[in-house]
Amino acid sequence: MGHESFKIKEKEQYAGDVYRIAVRAPRIPPKAQAGQFVIVRADEKGERIPLTLMDYSEAEGTIEIVFQVVGTTTEKLARLGVGECLQDVVGPLGRPTEVGKAGRVACVGGGVGIAALYPIARAFVQAGNDVKILLGSRDREHLILADRMEALGADLEIATDDGSVGEKGFVTALLLRAVKQWKPDKVIAVGPVPMMRAVSMLTKEHGVPTVVSLNAIMLDGTGMCGTCRCEVGGETKFSCVDGPEFDGHLVDFDLLTSRLGVYKEEEDESRKLFAKIADGYSHPCKEEA
Repeated sequence: MGHESFKIKEKEQYAGDVYRIAVRAPRIPPKAQAGQFVIVRADEKGERIPLTLMDYSEAEGTIEIVFQVVGTTTEKLARLGVGECLQDVVGPLGRPTEVGKAGRVACVGGGVGIAALYPIARAFVQAGNDVKILLGSRDREHLILADRMEALGADLEIATDDGSVGEKGFVTALLLRAVKQWKPDKVIAVGPVPMMRAVSMLTKEHGVPTVVSLNAIMLDGTGMCGTCRCEVGGETKFSCVDGPEFDGHLVDFDLLTSRLGVYKEEEDESRKLFAKIADGYSHPCKEEA
């Protein structure tokens, strides 16, 4: 398929460094499920990065992805506009969320992880579960998708670091209250590693089964390169094919944190080099063969 297949149809800026784009990729929506992701390249010389599927429409032939600008590739994506194209979009990848009759399910999201949590929360609602959605953000500007979450009809609670929306504090405070008063049967947490670690520690103490979605560094997405390896229950797992979701009580978060910082120097150098040409960056679509 040519570049035309991956044309950006919509673009929205949620915050200064957070964006949503809808991309034409008609082969993906018919097979996509909650919890899965895609791997994208912005251009022919770009790196491959994993981004969770926030939403997908078979009728429109599009997928929606949300990203925060943290490195060269996300900077490139932020500079592309409607009508321009991505080089590659591969997916859906990863094991989908195990959704069924779980009873009371607390869906906990933090930061950009809220985008990954949205299809998961929707799936549990549609499966007939009693769902409570707990969202955490640094401030009002970075609180994303609250309207879509509210539209699911589940109980929604919000916490922000500065108190600009909802309660002031961390989302774990909302979860602790829910665990004590609402008594969930299952917790799903998606967000920054420190948040998922804190959630897992809290729920382990109270005996609540917990699933987390790991944002490990990834390359090929097929389990062959081993870049996304993590340790779960003392065993080596690959996030791309064994996950991205794992039992939060068994994840070695120290190792995960360490591996996420392996290429920091290279990432910094890459951003410095791209900054020299960033103002003129674009990736126009090519016609399909």
